[in-house]
Amino acid sequence: MRPHIHRVRDFTPAHPYRCRFISPESPLRRQLPSIAFLDRNLLSVRCCWSRSPTSSPVDGQSQTTGATRRLVLLTPILSLGLCVLQSAASKADDTKPTEPSLQPPPLGVSKQAEEEVVSSRIYDATAIGEPLAVGKDKRKVFEKLMNARIVYLGEAEQVPVRDDKDLELEIFKQLRNRCVESEKSISLAMEAFPCDLQQQVNQYIDRRIDGEILKSLVSHWPDQRWQEYEPLLSYCRDNGVKIVACGTPLKVLRTVQAEGIRGLSKAERKVYAPPAGSGFISGFTSISRRSVDVNSLNQSVPFGPSSYLSAQSRVVDDYTMSQVILQAVVDEGSTSILVVVTGASHVMYGSRGTGLPARITKKMQKKNQVVILLDPERQSIRQEGEVPIADFLWYSAARPCSRNCFDRAEIARVMNAAGRKRDALPQDLQKGLDLGLVSPEVLQNFFDLEQYPLTKELAHRFQGFRERLLADPKFLHRLAIEETISVTTTLLAQYERRKERFFEELDYVITDTIRGSVVDFFTVWLPAPTLSFLTSSNDMDMTESMDAFKGLIGSIPDNAFQKTIVGKDWNLSHRAASVLMGGLKLSIVGFISSIAAVAASNTLYAIRKLVNPALLSNDRTKRSPLLKTAMVYGGFLGTSANLRYQIIAGLIEHRLAEAFSSQTLLVNMLSFLVRTVNSYWGTQQWIDLARFSGLQSRKNEPPTYQADAPSNAAVGCSITEDSSMDEVKK
Repeated sequence: MRPHIHRVRDFTPAHPYRCRFISPESPLRRQLPSIAFLDRNLLSVRCCWSRSPTSSPVDGQSQTTGATRRLVLLTPILSLGLCVLQSAASKADDTKPTEPSLQPPPLGVSKQAEEEVVSSRIYDATAIGEPLAVGKDKRKVFEKLMNARIVYLGEAEQVPVRDDKDLELEIFKQLRNRCVESEKSISLAMEAFPCDLQQQVNQYIDRRIDGEILKSLVSHWPDQRWQEYEPLLSYCRDNGVKIVACGTPLKVLRTVQAEGIRGLSKAERKVYAPPAGSGFISGFTSISRRSVDVNSLNQSVPFGPSSYLSAQSRVVDDYTMSQVILQAVVDEGSTSILVVVTGASHVMYGSRGTGLPARITKKMQKKNQVVILLDPERQSIRQEGEVPIADFLWYSAARPCSRNCFDRAEIARVMNAAGRKRDALPQDLQKGLDLGLVSPEVLQNFFDLEQYPLTKELAHRFQGFRERLLADPKFLHRLAIEETISVTTTLLAQYERRKERFFEELDYVITDTIRGSVVDFFTVWLPAPTLSFLTSSNDMDMTESMDAFKGLIGSIPDNAFQKTIVGKDWNLSHRAASVLMGGLKLSIVGFISSIAAVAASNTLYAIRKLVNPALLSNDRTKRSPLLKTAMVYGGFLGTSANLRYQIIAGLIEHRLAEAFSSQTLLVNMLSFLVRTVNSYWGTQQWIDLARFSGLQSRKNEPPTYQADAPSNAAVGCSITEDSSMDEVKK
């Protein structure tokens, strides 16, 4: 008997619950049903045998009985296996459609979290001591914002910052998205719009008027304010978000600034001025004292007439906004969130001040209000028992700050992992940690430099090496490659020009080679990117001009292509100034080094003539003109060499190498190739310039020789190719 599979065309489905008997003469066949919810799989087991002509019916009957017994034993096992396979297939079919729907949300969440991390930095101002940096997970911050009824965004007033407007749009977008998910309503209140323009603002949101008409109604705004607020206004208009105009009318505000509250009419005073006995005098005193402490430290008369009128207008402004905000909260309902965009001075005094939170606290609990200061310039240390100036300090990623830019806990973790203490760090790194300018990555790079004895000594003993190694850990590789290329090409060029006199004029060869090495060191050193944490001022007494000059130097990058670091805000003019400053530095280096090299060469020439006059009796070479060579060489370094090394050090070895940081061999080969080509090209440029300026003889001109006059040996007007490779390279 041999088993085989029955063909499909001979297959006759049977009822799954009815057994079909097979005659001994017909092929034995057993059908195993499989019941599923969606489809039905049938398994057929067929047993056949070939009966010889001489076989008897009894033999066939015994074979049939044996086959039937085997089928009875195999049927439960096959049924069990089929059920297991069918259940696994059913589960796979059920779970397969759900995979695409479940996969995107984690990606969206991760992208959203990544955007929040990159776009801003948040600090908890309610912490005792320094404001506490919020980590990458900002969900708790937004949970607190979503539980509030009013969220204040305090922006800079005296010097408006464009980054504040970007933060306002970013925060409002994220809050609105969360409100849509939680089925809450959200609206925006803006101090910039006087409350008497509410009807026109509503028409703008309803698209009954365009932006140009609304812009004409706020002609008192500075020219750039509309461009700064336009993205936020357009977002509210496109999404149907209500905008509440909560500012004081210009007529009322100007009247109070000129005449005080008593200059208002009775009707205006009833609407815009706080009622008698509401703490106006105490509020005025508190504001004046605080404004004197913060903004007018050198003012001798704190309560003059102008300050009195300014305080009155301030109180009127706060009172008007508080009344409009309270009415808007009541109109929107208990499940709404009102985001208020106003000046930081109106909200930064906390619950004990006289700003908006304090006035609204009388009608609404403080826990329902959240104060956020946008890009504050200063961060105060909160003492125990003091009321915080805000709930959160929110910095834009592009905005430099003076302290606490990085998480102190992450800094402590890196230092603990390295087993180092803060006192063992160099002074500039300690200063950078105090100012919050040292990132955990930079600190980790410094600890990585300590793993090698050479880089450890350079990083600890020399600040210049430390600043360049922190900005570019491959700086020593660049320097070694450049020096190797410099020495090699200089020696080859010297031997090619001097031929058999190479060893006779070995002193000149050594002089030119040393000068080339020194110059190449500075051509790599000066344009290299740096990472410095020292402030522009120090403990030394300097004049105002020197202090201003040092501040100017510290405000520009060392390389035109250097990435912007924390605490700096470099634009195109700063980078152009970097090219000019680098050229000036290299010109000075070239001028001084050329004078030193030519003077040393002429001195050696004079010494050789004194020691062995017969050796140089037939020497017909001319000496290099000292001043002219120095000026031409300094100009060459400041222009051609400066531009080439700005591109090599900044664009190729800083930007491009960072993009391929994982491929170290490729980066090193690229650096070696680029510097070799640069060395050869720079040498050819210098030779052409020297011939054009008359420092060397042209190829088509026979060299002029000087008569054998020792007194004039060092004052010739030109030099031949044999005596002078004053600059074999750059």
